Amino acid sequence: MARARPQYVCRECGATSAKWAGQCGDCGAWNSLEEFQASTAAQGPRAGGYAGEAARVTRLGEVPVAATPRVSTRISELDRSLGGGLVPGSVVLIGGDPGIGKSTLLLQVLAMLPAEQTLYVTGEESAQQVSLRGHRLGLDCSGLRLLTETQVENVIATSERERPRVLVIDSIQTLYTAALQSAPGSVSQVRESAAALVRLAKQRDITVILVGHVTKDGQLAGPRVLEHMVDTVLYFEGDPGGRYRMLRAVKNRFGAVNELGVFAMQEDGLKPVANPSAIFLSRHSRPVSGSVVMVTREGTRPLLVEVQALVAESHAPQPRRVTLGLEQNRLIMLLAVLSRHGGIALFDQDVFINVVGGVRVSETAADLPMLVAALSSLRDRPLGPELVCFGEVGLSGEVRPVPNGEERLSEASKHGLTRAIIPAGNRIRRKIAGMQIEPVEHLSDALELV
Repeated sequence: MARARPQYVCRECGATSAKWAGQCGDCGAWNSLEEFQASTAAQGPRAGGYAGEAARVTRLGEVPVAATPRVSTRISELDRSLGGGLVPGSVVLIGGDPGIGKSTLLLQVLAMLPAEQTLYVTGEESAQQVSLRGHRLGLDCSGLRLLTETQVENVIATSERERPRVLVIDSIQTLYTAALQSAPGSVSQVRESAAALVRLAKQRDITVILVGHVTKDGQLAGPRVLEHMVDTVLYFEGDPGGRYRMLRAVKNRFGAVNELGVFAMQEDGLKPVANPSAIFLSRHSRPVSGSVVMVTREGTRPLLVEVQALVAESHAPQPRRVTLGLEQNRLIMLLAVLSRHGGIALFDQDVFINVVGGVRVSETAADLPMLVAALSSLRDRPLGPELVCFGEVGLSGEVRPVPNGEERLSEASKHGLTRAIIPAGNRIRRKIAGMQIEPVEHLSDALELV
């Protein structure tokens, strides 16, 4: 019998080490080494690469080019996040906080697809628990094929026998392979189990959907190589106790990145929100200061969100700079630009910025709305509910254009906004009925219009 010896694996890059250290010697990550037991017994050769094909040189011109077929999930917002639907032979990884709706959404998808084409593998719940969830959601799951299993070899053998077109694994952290002695959920087990499922998807043309746990930092638990192995990575965003959920694509080999699907959690499951802009805009009974509407772009969709600012006198030695849904360091930089090129210093003021609805905005088009909202709060002067603005602000105070300016203005016009402050580089030739467009080249020009 082979004697096991302890080894340490980095959960970020998967590198192994004979001794524990505070920092990984390969990727430099701190406190990322985890212990696992490795057997000295010789293991057989790997089953091949992730694609499951024999290693041979192929001329690219000899590879047939065909349109990628897609299978609709019959849930519009999920299809949008996936880039149009499920692709046969692809592997999709869905992550999110506990209780945010990952298993609920996938059970809804499987209930809408033909039962003979699906297989639901659960390693966290019993068959009765899954049945109770389906009954509570009002789904017809009588024909759904269910497997309660955690050993990946048994899952693959069952898939070879049942031949599903869509295979759901809930979750990848509960699977283990008999070739390793480490516990389920460890770096090596997650990596090897996922690799075996990826090979199965490519060889048998099966769509595999993996549910992934997340850490307290919001990152997917397990090795970072897990996100590189799969074809699509989707993240659930939003407060698990709130009503709305956002499903964002952070990686997609078959579609646009950063596509956003919006859902509303109801008693009978997650329901797509057809007009997300309407739910992210506050309808104030009277004009309020520190509030402005901007048009962000999530993938291929323009989205109206409300940016709120609160500027209050600071009594601390170091004024606070707090952002929710935006990057804090960018706010600090923009306040310096406002002081240098706008003549408005906020060194003795606390500044709080929030994006209504829990949306996370990462593009630079939010620069001008942040400064306009902060100035409105400082002066206690409402901007009016009909104003929309967007634009990037440079360090020299210039207002730079952002992509797809005309689409943003068209979206704002659809929701009844009649005045827009935009970069001069986004000036459009055709007129939009009922909208007054005011292009600006410098931050000082925009501040004069507020």
